[in-house]
Amino acid sequence: MNKPIIRLDKIVKAYGTHTVLDGLSMDVKAGEKIALIGPSGSGKTTILRILMTLESISGGTIEVDGDYLYHMKDASGALVPANEAHMHRMREKIGMVFQHFNLFPHKNVLDNVTLAPILTKGVARAEAEKRAMELLEMVGLADKARHMPAQLSGGQKQRVAIARALALSPKIMLFDEVTSALDPELVEEVLNVMRRLGEETDMTMLLVTHEMGFAHDFADRVLFFDRGRIVEEGPPDAIFRNPKEERTQNFLRKIIAAGHRV
Repeated sequence: MNKPIIRLDKIVKAYGTHTVLDGLSMDVKAGEKIALIGPSGSGKTTILRILMTLESISGGTIEVDGDYLYHMKDASGALVPANEAHMHRMREKIGMVFQHFNLFPHKNVLDNVTLAPILTKGVARAEAEKRAMELLEMVGLADKARHMPAQLSGGQKQRVAIARALALSPKIMLFDEVTSALDPELVEEVLNVMRRLGEETDMTMLLVTHEMGFAHDFADRVLFFDRGRIVEEGPPDAIFRNPKEERTQNFLRKIIAAGHRV
């Protein structure tokens, strides 16, 4: 029962001669809310993209919900590269919300939210639309169901993107800098939806963010990354109020100097 829902074991990710992750190991417990912080290029987003299978790994193994993500066992019990059917089944456990929304511009809000359940899970349209309306209600956009993305603000688009990811009922949600492309006055409406998700569901969530105040309030555990490794991790108060590592201290000092709340 105590087995982590996500386990990265000695993960290597390299682009040619450039190694982004070099032997990274980390566990995430079911229902845990994790904030990944650190400078740009430290490997945070790469971890999310690897979990979403948008990027492959160069070495190591990943387990998600008790099964290997990039591997499967053959008849002899040996680990072999996963086939597409296995990867497809594993992807259904994970949802991701991106920095730039990635909505389909030619489809209205309701169709954006229902498309994946209908196409990938064979959900009947009426059932998919009923669930979509419940999710749009949750993110405060039920009245925008027939609007096109071009008619929405950035914050509204991002809330639709969250509803769309939730429509597949994932066990794990990944959030990649979901407020960084928004005007400052629109940030809070997206963060409020994420707060509600954290309070009202038992989903496991991984959040990459520069919103340090939100990370402090939202996360059960904060991981500070630099150069593809975890420099320091712990409860939010320990990391933000009393960091032990000099690299963490320097990073947070610069964040505060830039006017961010921690």
